[in-house]
Amino acid sequence: MNIVLYDDERARRFEPFSLTRPVSELRAGTEIVRRRWETALAGDAVAFLGAAHLADFEEIDAPLMATRDIAAGTIIAHSLAPVDGTAAVWTSGGRVAAVRVPRSVSIDSFRDGALTLESLAPNDVGPVEIAGWWLDEVWDLVRQLPDMLASDISWRVDALDTVSAAESGAAVVGAYPARVERGASVEPYVVFDATAGAILVRRGSTLAPFTRLVGPCYVGEDSAIAGGRIAATSVGDQCRVHGEVSMTVFLGHANKSHDGFVGHSYLGRWTNLGASTVTSNLKNTYGSVALWTPTGVRDTGMQFLGTMFGDHAKTAIATRLTTGTVIGAGANVFATTMVPKVVAPFSWGGDSGDAPVYAVDKFVTVAERVMSRRHVALSERARRWLHAAHAARWQVG
Repeated sequence: MNIVLYDDERARRFEPFSLTRPVSELRAGTEIVRRRWETALAGDAVAFLGAAHLADFEEIDAPLMATRDIAAGTIIAHSLAPVDGTAAVWTSGGRVAAVRVPRSVSIDSFRDGALTLESLAPNDVGPVEIAGWWLDEVWDLVRQLPDMLASDISWRVDALDTVSAAESGAAVVGAYPARVERGASVEPYVVFDATAGAILVRRGSTLAPFTRLVGPCYVGEDSAIAGGRIAATSVGDQCRVHGEVSMTVFLGHANKSHDGFVGHSYLGRWTNLGASTVTSNLKNTYGSVALWTPTGVRDTGMQFLGTMFGDHAKTAIATRLTTGTVIGAGANVFATTMVPKVVAPFSWGGDSGDAPVYAVDKFVTVAERVMSRRHVALSERARRWLHAAHAARWQVG
């Protein structure tokens, strides 16, 4: 069963992430959207359909962009619908989330993202409604995180070889499940607070003394939690986390290794936060938070919202980020005052909205150096992808 993930027009505006990756390669809850579809349909994602500047996107086990027509029988799944199910047409909330196309579809049909899955659904097949979520806005990745975590952890525990957190040596409070996959390391003086939700720690991860995990909470493979309170958070693979964190997603290969509060935020891949970087996630007025988007500043309807960090974004020590901040991909942020609410991708600085552009060759050199520390090579194809993202960068204004 072959699956192709589709970024439509809305998905292609999911900044600060869509400049450097298809939305299907974002973590929603505990898992990458693509892998959620692969698990649900017991199939393999063979390609994605997305913006032209992602033609050379290449990352870990992700499929490449489709370059030929979509064959009959292929399932085209919406990147904004991390859901479950099996049939010819899958709907969630009455909206088409995936379609098994009855005939070949020209690759050109997907070029601008305007094609809808509804237009591909065969009329003679009854849809199957399945449970899941729609990511209608980029902030839904944070807003829906607790519900996703609660649902995800329950089914993931059933598929893994785990022991109770108490058996691993941790102190446990609360009645929700607190599980540790075999191969993880839990050092003395670690607390699993399962009062409000379940907790799962994956193999290869290490929890240092004086770590307090507050459920619902997920720690992915080969990550290190070096102390602090980590609450209602999804930590992806190969991350380094320390300090106070709440309601935040770490896509993977991201660092917050020092003190400093990060709340209601999303860290893209290879993001690195300098020591004492702090995000505000609540306005002094306790009002609704507004967020910059490619279509203008929008009211999110959320009382709590921190910072969206794009891939490869970096902050200097003691960086202060106000409520509802967007840091573009590749931005290197260092400021003597409060950082603006939106920093353009590949910016060098951050005291104002018109910071100089980070030279692409220097950026790629640093990216290669950063990735090599985690034993990830930067291929020639990936270099082309990062160069294309740099050329397609958006401006603030």
